[in-house]
Amino acid sequence: MYICIGMDHISTTNLRTQSSKLVATLKKGGVVSLIHQSKVIGVIKPKKEVKVITATDIEELKKLAKEQDLPKISYDEREKIYRKHLLDKYGKDIS
Repeated sequence: MYICIGMDHISTTNLRTQSSKLVATLKKGGVVSLIHQSKVIGVIKPKKEVKVITATDIEELKKLAKEQDLPKISYDEREKIYRKHLLDKYGKDIS
C-alpha cells in the first residue's frame, strides 16, 4: 500500500495527465515509482547533472586529459591493431 505524500508514485495511465507534476517532482530531486497493473515496474529518477566544459577552460581540459591517463599509442601501432581487428572480423582478403 502506498501513502501519497507529494508525488512518490504514478501509474502508467496517469503518465500523460500528470506529467507536469512528475516533472516538478523530478526537478526537486524526488524519485517516483512507476506502477502498472498494481505492481511497481520501475523507478523514475532525475538525471545526474553533467558538467559541460567550454572551449575557454583549456587548463581544466588539460587537467582532465591527465586524469584519464590514456595509453600513448603511435599511429603505426593503431594501424596494426586496426588491421588485426579487420582480419579477425572479416578474414583474409580474396584478391
